Amino acid sequence: MRVGLFVPCYIDQLYPTVGRASLELLQKSGCEVIFLEDILCCGQPMANSGYEHYTTNKNYASPFLEALPNVDYVVAPSASCIYHLTHHLLKEELEQDKLQKFKEITEFLHDVKTNFVVQSYFPHRVALHKSCHGLRGLQLAKASELGGTAFSKIENLLNKVEGLHLVIPAQSDECCGFGGSFSVFENAVSVRMGEDKLKNVLHEKVEYLTATDMSCFMHLEGVFKENESVVKIVHITEILNSSL
Repeated sequence: MRVGLFVPCYIDQLYPTVGRASLELLQKSGCEVIFLEDILCCGQPMANSGYEHYTTNKNYASPFLEALPNVDYVVAPSASCIYHLTHHLLKEELEQDKLQKFKEITEFLHDVKTNFVVQSYFPHRVALHKSCHGLRGLQLAKASELGGTAFSKIENLLNKVEGLHLVIPAQSDECCGFGGSFSVFENAVSVRMGEDKLKNVLHEKVEYLTATDMSCFMHLEGVFKENESVVKIVHITEILNSSL
């Protein structure tokens, strides 16, 4: 199976270890991976700031449209970016069957590579933050407000990691307060939401907090440092790819 790896702009610039872990993880799952070098941004930062009309030109959509015929799937380590691609930028450009070829990486490993065996070792107590776009946008898990039978593709994968003790903190599926430009224009509310997240994580006495979106962690990392927290953040791909 040939996969196009889309490493979003902020991961490419700020968290390259996440991109590297994603590449190695996909290779371990048996995929031929093509790094989509010309694609750096899904256009979400522009759209969230009220400039979506500037992202419909070829600079944003064309690289994805040109890459799609050459791969079986386009995979990214970001639920937020995949949601924006499939529900906004490319929604009018592609039929539903083509949009289904864009997958967040845990969704891909869980739903497509069903025979993939997680062979990682991460002997730590880890809390999970369920980011909004993954939870409510891509249905990677069931949001608590919906009731009914719970499921979580993310937890299914993490529970297969040897040595990992997974903890679900209180209000784990509430927003961290980032929201792109929300954290800029509503800074005080955004920080307070992040501090609430930190309080619930500290209560569980964990060593790490993980999630599917480094965009949430861009915000939470700052809140954690400001409060001198010892809890470290780690993207889920770095855990699933870990052999330490």
